[in-house]
Formats: sequence, C-alpha cells, structure tokens
Amino acid sequence: MPGIGRLYHRALISKTRNFSDVTWLGHPVWQSVTDLWTIQETIAEVRPGLLIETGTNRAGSALFYAHLFDLMQHGEVLTIDIEKLHCVAHPRITFLIGSSIDVAILEQVKRKGAQTNGSVLVILDSDHSQAHVERELAAYAPLVSLNSYCIVQDGIIDVLSVFENGRPGPLQAIEAFAASRRDFIIDEERGSRFLMSQHPKGWLKRIAIA
Repeated sequence: MPGIGRLYHRALISKTRNFSDVTWLGHPVWQSVTDLWTIQETIAEVRPGLLIETGTNRAGSALFYAHLFDLMQHGEVLTIDIEKLHCVAHPRITFLIGSSIDVAILEQVKRKGAQTNGSVLVILDSDHSQAHVERELAAYAPLVSLNSYCIVQDGIIDVLSVFENGRPGPLQAIEAFAASRRDFIIDEERGSRFLMSQHPKGWLKRIAIA
C-alpha cells in the first residue's frame, strides 16, 4: 500500500474508531464498508448455500449476510462466538456459542456443512492471533467448496503500526497456509478491489479439491 494510502487508511480507522460505528440497520457491523461490498459481490458470485462466520460479535455482519440471502432467496448463515453480545434473530441465521476451534463446535459445523444444499463459504473473524488463525484455517478450509472462498479478516494488524500490539496477527498464518497448499490461491485482485483493505491477502479461493 503506497504511503498516501496508508495515511488515509490510518485516518479512516481513527475517524470510524476502527469501523466500530459502521452499522447495518442499526446493528454494529464492525467492517470496512468497501470490504463489506466486496464480500457482497463474492456472495452474489458464489451463491453459497451456507456461509460460516467465526466471530459473531454484535451480529450486524451475520444479519447483513442473511438479508442478502433473503434477496437471493437462497442461503443460510452459521455464526460462532464465545459469548452472545447481541439480540439479533433471523430465520436464516444459526448462532453457536463456543470457541470456533472447540471440538464440539467443529462437529456441529461439519454436520451443518454436510447437510447444506449448495456451496460453502467461510469468513474467519474471531481471535486474530497468528496461532488461532492457523488453527482455524486447518479446521475450516477443508469445508470450503470448489471455487468458493475462505476469507481471513484483519491481516491489516500486521501492516499498519496502529495495530502493532496485536501482532503477530493473521497475515503470517495466511501466507504460510497459501505457501503450503495447492488447492487454494490468494485472490489478489479481489483483495485490492478498492485499493485498500482490512484483509490483505485474506481472500483465499479454493481452486482444487485436495
């Protein structure tokens, strides 16, 4: 990212309190609007039968995805967090409470994935530490359908100095995963759709079934 881009990105993060004041129908989404738009484009392209999200937080993003599925008349959301911080309810959303890497949670996720009519898309947005993201990638990448995506969020932690206290973050886990796999590639074009992203190198596309 060029120097001017980084300055603008830092200013935008400061202005929006790291996007914590971005909402969907009044519910905090906690997402960069441009990234959220690219996710919307990806969902419309892939048309997943199931979108798995780790890191529910205030559930604004899960509700956004569910409303997209309403418009498409297709798809469900399965979202996971260690605690409930919201009052959102929607017939297309299933909420699981627990760690995304807990064995019991993973069993439920896999069962839901196996029952899904259509492709599976994964968004990893829970604990952003490198070690946790590595474990999530190992657990959730196998669930991603051919030509669908595993979107690993917030690699910007490893890029902008404002987030240095959170390092090592997702970026090293993403790079190590991509380097070790032939069935996934980093979709650089999608990641730079609007020049800057909270999720650098985070758009992992499945191109083969290992």
